[in-house]
Amino acid sequence: MSSLSHPEAQTFDPNTFAAQALSSPQSLAAVLDHTLLKPDATRSQVVQLCNEAAEYRFACAMVNPFWVQLAASTLQGTGVPVGVVIGFPLGATLSASKRDETARVLKHGAHDVDMVLNIGLLKSATPADYEAVKQDIRGVVELAHGSGAIVKVILETCLLTFEEKLRASEIALSAGADFLKTSTGFSTGGATVDDIGLLRGVAGSRAGVKASGGIRSLADASAMLHAGASRIGASASVKIVNELTGKESVPQVSSGY
Repeated sequence: MSSLSHPEAQTFDPNTFAAQALSSPQSLAAVLDHTLLKPDATRSQVVQLCNEAAEYRFACAMVNPFWVQLAASTLQGTGVPVGVVIGFPLGATLSASKRDETARVLKHGAHDVDMVLNIGLLKSATPADYEAVKQDIRGVVELAHGSGAIVKVILETCLLTFEEKLRASEIALSAGADFLKTSTGFSTGGATVDDIGLLRGVAGSRAGVKASGGIRSLADASAMLHAGASRIGASASVKIVNELTGKESVPQVSSGY
C-alpha cells in the first residue's frame, strides 16, 4: 500500500502531506477510499466499484459486509484492498455482534475495517460507559490486527459536542485505532474542516485521520487534506481524480456517502 495511506513521520505536517497527495493523480488516488455503501447497491455496481478501484489504484474499495467476498474476488491479484463497515451506520449493535461481523469479513478478505463506535454509550458519559466504548473498539481492533488488517473508528462527529469529540478520539486511540474517522455519511452531517483539524490535533502522528461524508469535489478533498486528513472516503473518487487531471468526470455509481 502507498506510504500516503498512513503518516509515518514523528510529526504530521498537513500541508506537506496535502502537497504530496495532490502532486499527481496516482498520489491522490492512493489516499481515497472508493466507497459504495448505499442499501440498494447491486452486484454489478459493486463489481464496477472494484474495477474502478483497481484502475485508479484507490486506497481501497469500501463496501457493506455482504459484498466483501465479491469485492475480494473481483480485486484478487490487483493489490487493492477491500474495505468494509462494521456496526454501520448506528454503532449500536452488540459488541459481540461487531466482533462476529469483523471475524467473518476478515475471513472473506477485508483489510480496512471501518467501525462505528457506540455513540449513545459515549454520550452516557460515566467512567463505566467510557470503558465499555473502549472495549467495544478494542474487540474489533484485536481481531483486525491479528489478521494484518487496520481499523478506522467512525466517531459520527455531527452528533457529538466538542468535548465528546475529544473524548471519543482519545478512547479510540487508546483502544488501538489506526485511524480516527469523522462520519458514516448517513447521519445529520459529514466531514468538516474544523472537525478534521480537531481530530488531527488529538491524533498527532499517532494515527491517521479519515474525512468522510459529503466530499464530492477536488476542492472538498484538498480542504480536508490541508486540514489534516490522511485518508478520504468518497463515492466521487473518480470525479475527484479526474478533476486533478483536467479530464471530464465519467459516470459513476452514487453511494450517498
